[in-house]
Amino acid sequence: MTNRSTQEIVYTLVSFVIAITIHEFMHAYTAHRLGDDTAKRLGRITINPIMHFDPIGFFGMVMIAMGYPFIGWGKPVPVQPGNFRGYWSTHRKEGMLLVAAAGPISNILQAMVAAVPFQILWRNGSTNWDVLLALQTFIYVNLLLAAFNLIPIPPLDGYRILTGILPSFWTKALQPLEQYGFMVLILFMFMGNRVGGTSIISAMTSPVITALQHVVYAGLI
Repeated sequence: MTNRSTQEIVYTLVSFVIAITIHEFMHAYTAHRLGDDTAKRLGRITINPIMHFDPIGFFGMVMIAMGYPFIGWGKPVPVQPGNFRGYWSTHRKEGMLLVAAAGPISNILQAMVAAVPFQILWRNGSTNWDVLLALQTFIYVNLLLAAFNLIPIPPLDGYRILTGILPSFWTKALQPLEQYGFMVLILFMFMGNRVGGTSIISAMTSPVITALQHVVYAGLI
């Protein structure tokens, strides 16, 4: 068992729901702007968390909120690059890169927005610890999601970003990995693979989170 308080668990879970909802919304909205209405027809261009709810992914969020090593996610947004229009109809790979990047970028922006009231309260010596904890938790959860999704392993956004940058030869060569990507993530998370005493996933995300924290808190750390 972990020693997290009920308050910490609730703040973390609420932060996950908000952060992932906006993350998936931005995937859907970006695809729509490029000409693919697949997600729009499914009602995914919305900030209603119910439309982005995935029961197994939500269970993962609950486990993370309780302090256990787990993976959480929202319902994946379907994208059909063949529906892209205009310039993007002939630059589908770059279009998919934009759609994929929209999610992690939205998490970084959410963290930056939440950091504004946090810094104001902190610098003015606020003792409203509940608000400070809620804001700090929201910032951390968003940076965690951004860092995790930037890992270049399918089905994460980082993989789509990587294949959008690499020459087409490598894109085709890496395609067979897509069916094993999630299994690799599970193995990295749960099968005892260790790097310097921590999980491989943590080893990959921690440096990114730390770097983003220095940017977001702008001098407070």
